Parts: sequence; C-alpha cells; structure tokens
Amino acid sequence: MNFFYLNIFFTLFFSWAFNSSTPQLSIWKPGHIVTDTIVGPGVEATTVATGLDVPWEIIWGPDNKIWITEQKGLVSRIDPVTGGKQVILTIPDVWHLRTAGLLGMALHPDMKNNPYVFLNYTFLKDKKPHSKLVRYTWKNEVLVNPKVLLVIPGNNGHNGSRLTIWKGKLYWATGDAVTDGNAQNVNSLNGKILRLNFDGSIPKDNPRKGSAVWAWGFRNMQGLVFSKKGYLYSSEHGDATEDEVNLLTPNRNYGWPTVQGFAENEEETAFKKAKQTVDPVKAWTPTIAPAGLDYYYSDVIPGWKNSLLLVTLKGRSLRVLKLSEDGRSIINEDVLFENEYGRLRDVCISPAGDVYISTSNHDWNPMGKPIASDDRIIKISKSDKPFSNPVLATNQVLSNTATGATLYVQYCASCHKEDGKGVAGIFPPLEGSERVNSAERSLVAKVLKGSTGPAVINGVKYDITMPSFAFLKDEQVADILTYVRQLGVNETSPVSVNMVKEVRREVK
Repeated sequence: MNFFYLNIFFTLFFSWAFNSSTPQLSIWKPGHIVTDTIVGPGVEATTVATGLDVPWEIIWGPDNKIWITEQKGLVSRIDPVTGGKQVILTIPDVWHLRTAGLLGMALHPDMKNNPYVFLNYTFLKDKKPHSKLVRYTWKNEVLVNPKVLLVIPGNNGHNGSRLTIWKGKLYWATGDAVTDGNAQNVNSLNGKILRLNFDGSIPKDNPRKGSAVWAWGFRNMQGLVFSKKGYLYSSEHGDATEDEVNLLTPNRNYGWPTVQGFAENEEETAFKKAKQTVDPVKAWTPTIAPAGLDYYYSDVIPGWKNSLLLVTLKGRSLRVLKLSEDGRSIINEDVLFENEYGRLRDVCISPAGDVYISTSNHDWNPMGKPIASDDRIIKISKSDKPFSNPVLATNQVLSNTATGATLYVQYCASCHKEDGKGVAGIFPPLEGSERVNSAERSLVAKVLKGSTGPAVINGVKYDITMPSFAFLKDEQVADILTYVRQLGVNETSPVSVNMVKEVRREVK
C-alpha cells in the first residue's frame, strides 16, 4: 500500500476512534421494513428488522423466513420482507450471563420429513453452569417435544457455540469453558468439535471409537460452516493475540493453549512437532473477535463466490475471505461496512444470493451506546450503484511507529473502552484507576504477566482474566501505558522503554 492510501487509512481510523457516532436510522414499526441503505462496492445494505435482543444465530429457513435465537431464550422467525417477528419458542431454564445463554441452532436439511431443530443453551445444574444440546420438533408453527441429547460443563464464557449439519451428522463446536486442560484433554467434551447422530448417539465411524470428539484443541469457536465441497471451517477467538479461521479435519489437534495462531516460537514449534497440531488458514493480531461464519457459493455477487463470509465483534465489520480454488487457503481479505453497524454476531445467506447479518450491540460488552433500533438484521444485496462509504482492505501491516493511542484502540479498547471507563462490574476502568496511577513498575509487570482471579479496583470487585501482553515490543508497551496514564483525568508520569526492559527481565 502506497503512502497516499496509508495516509487515508490513518485519517479515517483516527476520525472513527475519537469522533465516532453511529448513524441514526428511521423509526421502525412492527411489520415495516426500515429503509436506511448504505452502499458499498457492488452491494448495498438495508435494515430489515430491528428491536431484537442479542440475536446469536440466524439461519435461512426452508419457509423463506430467517430463524433466529436470542440470547435470553427466544427462538423466532423473521419475515425478511416485512421485518415481522413470530416467537416460536421461549426456553424458561436458559441461564444468561455475559456470553452464556441461548446460543447455537441448526435446522434439519429435510424439515418436511424430519422436522427437527437443534439448540444449544446454558443452564444451571446443581447451581453450576452447564451447556445443553436439545432437539425440538417443529409442529403447528411452534417448537415442541424437547429431547436432551447431551449435557457438558459450561461457564459464563467460552461455551462456543455453533451447530451445523453435514451428511446426516450433527457437528457441535464447544468452548473450553474457561478451564485449563479441557482443550487438550480428549476425554473432555469442552474445546472440541463434537460429531453426533440426530438422536444424540455416537456415530460408529467417528475417529475415536465410542467418543463424540471429532477434533480438539480449541479455545472458543463462534463460527462453523461446511463448504459445498464438504470442507468444515471454524472461526475462533484467540486470547490477546491470534484470532483464527481453521480448516478442520477429523482426529486432529488445533493447538490451544500452547499453540496460538501459527506455530512460530520454540515452544509452539516443539509442541506442533510432538502433537502434530494444525495451523490455521488465517490468523489476526491485533484481534478482531471473529463470530459467525458462512460460505458464499452464489453467482449473484460474483466477486464473493467461493468465499467465507465472516462477521466480527471487536472488528465491527463483514469480512470476505476469498478461498483458493481447492478451498485449503485464504488468498484475499476485504473488509466491508466497518463501524457502520457496531458489533456483528452472525451471518446467513439466502438461496437468492442475498446476505443477512445480525448486530450484537446489546450484549455484555458494548462498543459505544446502542441506538434505539438495535439489535438489527441487515440485508446485503447486489447493487449497481456507485459506492459511497469507505471500504478498507486489511492486507496490510501497521507501522511499528504507531502511537500509544492507536495501540490502545487495537489491544485495550474492546474491554476498557475508548474512553477508558470500562464496563461496570465486568471490565475495570483505567481512567482514575488507583492501579494505573500507582508506581509504573508494578503496572508494567501486570501488563507483561497478565492476571487471573478476582481483584478489587477502586473499591469494586472484578472477576475477569487479563491476558499477558508480553508479545508486544518494549516500545509498544511503553507507548500504551504512557497513553493510559494520561487518559482522561489521569495525569501520571510516562512509562519509559528502559523501565519496560528492566521489568521484562525481572518477570521472565
């Protein structure tokens, strides 16, 4: 990318980072389409439904309706023409906290003869969170006759979860339930791809006899899709680094937590050699929080054919990941509608080649204040109009001289927010924080080492894990912490590169 376009990129970036506001939409009335339209290169996006409450899964149904799950326990159908909503199930025992709740859904491909809908949600068992896989029957326009297929341990995060079906088998992407050892333990059903029959039994041809485990070594997958060739892809949240898209194959290890992204350092390469782990087809640092994933096979939007469509939460965008002809690698990435709609949780494709995405602006980790019409489902369709909003390609590496403000947005703002005020009861504030304004040596150590377990900050208890940021260069750590220590009401001395170097030697 030449200097001219790089300059445009940074201008747009800083304009968003410090002056952003979400565009207001026209007032929505039940049964009426919202008519706001944003035009991109070859496509246009129009809101078709609003007023939803964190839609987690959206699927194009055989009735030409959009079937959705909402995190607090509703399953509904949305008319894509009028935006009208019909609730078809309310699940009373859903336990909702942070990312726990009603999550993945899959529809049997032959609903006429096998009217089954599969759902996954968290609930409390013996006062502890668990994740439940349930099969419902579609009858008289409601879901009835729940049959529990499987129950596994859960948590208030890292439950996954996505479901998909291929050639008569159900695939379930589970999270590691924030528990060390789960992902690498093949006797645990957490941090896995599970393969089951439709009655919950274990297929006889599974790679591990008598086990539902099909592949393992995952942290927290939030996208799962088969291509027309039968390749299975997943999107997965990394920790502080290395969000991933993986091409999944049976009986293989995908590395978490030892290998994050591509095996690069000595420990990772040794583990990969010993365990024969599989590298991702794509990884992102800084992280983008990849969520729903679908495969575009239509000719309607020609440039997207044979691409994975990925929506992101932290990245707040739709990404078109062009696959190689053999489907084994990603050869190009484009980013569309960045920061137009906020956090995006899922994506589905209609037989007509239109794409639908769902927002997630009322979830546990808001990026800014949701607007009145959130949450929404947005239709993206082919357009011959000239595009009017900037669309950025991400095949680029930001300069190592990026400022502390830029680095803060990339690595810290998704939790602590752009203004440093955090999220009440979840992510502690940095502005006015006694820890931020304390001795810089202890602050640097905290950033390099990370932290686990509960902590009291400014008199408030927080129970959240902060990953280590030791992968950052000394100059980057110094820049971020200097920015943080002067954020808002903070007026504390800067952090020097030499200080970071000294502390890094001490904590090793």
